[in-house]
Amino acid sequence: MRVSVIGGGVAGAATALALARTGAEVTVHEAHPDPAGPVGSFLSLAVNGLRGLELLGCLDRVRECGFEVPEQRLWSGSGKPLGAMPRGRLAGDALHSVTLMRGRLVEALRAEAERAGARILTGQRLTGRHDHGAGVRAEFADGTTAEADLLVGADGLWSATRTLLDPAAPDPVYAGLYSVSGRAAPVAGEPGTFNMVFARNGAFAHLPAPDGTVWWSAQVAEPRQPDLAGVPLAEWPERLAALYAADPVPLALLRAAAEVHRPTLMHTLAPVPVWQRGRTVLVGDAAHPVGAGQGASMAIEDAVVLARVLAEGRPLAEYERLRRARVGRMLKAAAANREAKKAGPVARRVNELVMPLVSRYAYTRATAWLYTHELGEPVPAS
Repeated sequence: MRVSVIGGGVAGAATALALARTGAEVTVHEAHPDPAGPVGSFLSLAVNGLRGLELLGCLDRVRECGFEVPEQRLWSGSGKPLGAMPRGRLAGDALHSVTLMRGRLVEALRAEAERAGARILTGQRLTGRHDHGAGVRAEFADGTTAEADLLVGADGLWSATRTLLDPAAPDPVYAGLYSVSGRAAPVAGEPGTFNMVFARNGAFAHLPAPDGTVWWSAQVAEPRQPDLAGVPLAEWPERLAALYAADPVPLALLRAAAEVHRPTLMHTLAPVPVWQRGRTVLVGDAAHPVGAGQGASMAIEDAVVLARVLAEGRPLAEYERLRRARVGRMLKAAAANREAKKAGPVARRVNELVMPLVSRYAYTRATAWLYTHELGEPVPAS
């Protein structure tokens, strides 16, 4: 089977690896010159995503690119503890959540995909797709085309494949939050702990890295979509410090900021009605941007399930059936997570009363469906 994968980020590289392992002839077409490198900020892989990587045979390589973060702690802006729980797992899991730079994850997955036989082409932006007879043709902005038996849209939130597959597909909508992240000079902090502060103007995440620096991410609540491009990177620590002036820990870290990554607007996407049609299928954010720290893990799950369905000769509709309900449940959880970060004074006060109870008595029951999910046997290797 010849497969054209559109997009070379996390979803595209993971899908290319999964399909190449089954013996498919896979070519990845990435729009940007380099989908890896210093792209984006840090992300976390929960145990469900790590199990997917294990089934793809690359767990150890990815773990080497980051560091384990076993625990998560919740805080109010004033520094009051609101709860503690395992990070991205349930108590007793052998695997621990791993945090790493997005670019490092893409590099690792891409290298494993190439080792499995996939080709990766950059600078190819999809502009058209056409089913014909026994195959599908992809057309690119540089005038080239590619013939395949299957086209996989793994081109993210602003997916061209999704629009070509269904011109009536929903468009992303600004979510009322934007994110700025970076690193701070070494300060005191407990290793292996991911801290989430629910502050006055949004959430603020921070965690100590093994080198002593602190990785941080300000998730700022702003109802009106801001123009982030007009602000020089060097100005962001001062701007954010003004927003978090009433929150002691975020303020201290922003004053110690030594590096700032490119800010991003956060978006939501209404449920995508068409995931697959003819010889085209969507994976990852192209089909379901979930957020809540599960974007990469859900994309890896997609890759594993799609590869197994195709290897067993089942139709694309079976892949969609297997993924729809789980992704839908994740979307609801992500919406609640997002609203907690945007909470106003009254809602924040309510959260401060409720969160300690939830983290102590309801966390395991509320998240078991997510972290105990079984993806089956390893993806069959040809």
